Amino acid sequence: MDSYLIQVNGRGDHAPVLDVHLKSTGNTISPGKAKGRKPRWAVRASEMSKKTFNPVRAIVDSMKVEPNPKKAMISLSLGDPTVFGNLPTNDEVTRAVKEVLDSRQYNGYAPSVGYQSCREAVAAYYNCPEAPLEAQDVILTSGCSQAIELALAVLANPGQNILVPRPGFSLYKTLALSMGIEVKLYNLLPEKAWEIDLEHLESLVDEKTACLIVNNPSNPCGSVFSKSHLQEILAVASRQCVPILADEIYGDMVFADCKYEPIATLSTNVPILSCGGLAKRWLVPGWRMGWILIHDRRDIFGNEIRDGLLRLSQRILGPCTIVQGALERILHRTPPEFYHNTLSILKSNADLCYAALSAIPGLQPVRPAGAMYLMVEIEMEHFPEFENDVEFTERLISEQSVFCLPATCFEYPNFFRVVITVPEEMILEACSRIQEFCEMHYQGAEGAQDLECDK
Repeated sequence: MDSYLIQVNGRGDHAPVLDVHLKSTGNTISPGKAKGRKPRWAVRASEMSKKTFNPVRAIVDSMKVEPNPKKAMISLSLGDPTVFGNLPTNDEVTRAVKEVLDSRQYNGYAPSVGYQSCREAVAAYYNCPEAPLEAQDVILTSGCSQAIELALAVLANPGQNILVPRPGFSLYKTLALSMGIEVKLYNLLPEKAWEIDLEHLESLVDEKTACLIVNNPSNPCGSVFSKSHLQEILAVASRQCVPILADEIYGDMVFADCKYEPIATLSTNVPILSCGGLAKRWLVPGWRMGWILIHDRRDIFGNEIRDGLLRLSQRILGPCTIVQGALERILHRTPPEFYHNTLSILKSNADLCYAALSAIPGLQPVRPAGAMYLMVEIEMEHFPEFENDVEFTERLISEQSVFCLPATCFEYPNFFRVVITVPEEMILEACSRIQEFCEMHYQGAEGAQDLECDK
């Protein structure tokens, strides 16, 4: 009987080819033996997977601590507004998805960048004379996280660097490092309501800088940049010829005494990829609908960046088609009072939390102006038994069953972040427990000095 010996041959610059030879072996099949190679299992994780590191998970997962069994757990750590059920989405949003589901018209694949009609709906929603948009300027994505990933992937190569805020959302670093992109952290200033240290920012720019990330309104700070400050940021980007990746997922989620300015409306010459989505403002993070808005009025990105985004979007064939089908109705029919009511609740919680924590010796909260967060400085010299913010928040869990994220997760030690989306009674109870905890461990200048001497 004849058998087949398949041999891989490759020489020089030529790709390997398969040569098939007949080999007579009687009535048995005998595969040819590969020369110089002993088969063995050698399955290893990719370099990309090894470089992928989430600092929040790394810190939180290492916090081996049990809450106080005598007190119900209050978690102020997760940036998910749906957790406690006190912030439901609007009925119009839910009906839109139900109708699309019942229509059975959106069960198949969509174009990888999204349905044309849905891109038109997003463009129409955000279009304005200061920053005009058309459907071709919109890329639909699987949540804002994927929008940020695609924007980074199209702007930066391995070996280049990006400028990231400190404190800042940890995903930027997680994504960049997995792609072999260096992260340079620029400082935000708590004494100036978390404005950017512009001098420090500009000092970090070099010939390998691929983009500047601007997160406004901010996670974790809850800050909102003024128009004048955004213009100063744009001036740096313009001088240095650095494009901006604008993380604006909390866009329009600002309190009544503040105004949100989309950064693209303030510049005609700085190319900007603005990332947003439904998650926060419409209170549906699990629906995974995001977008990139391409602002490029001087044609600096040109076709290359647009084509690059198209190719990158083809890796997962686009976001959920059901939500896409409902997108126009969600954007254009959600009643204004829904947004107003959500912001009223967040503003009330922010004011309650800020007032309560401001009265606690050893803590210095920074008043937020939007988003869903509040940052609190721990005056560590008054809590000398704790080494850092991680240890402080660990003990807060074990003694008071209150979980706040240590700001080391955001590259900013000796602060912690509070999520203000929880019900009002829970905010008040958590602040009361934090006060009890701080009073138990607070040391005045003399007491702290004595404790240091005893160590």
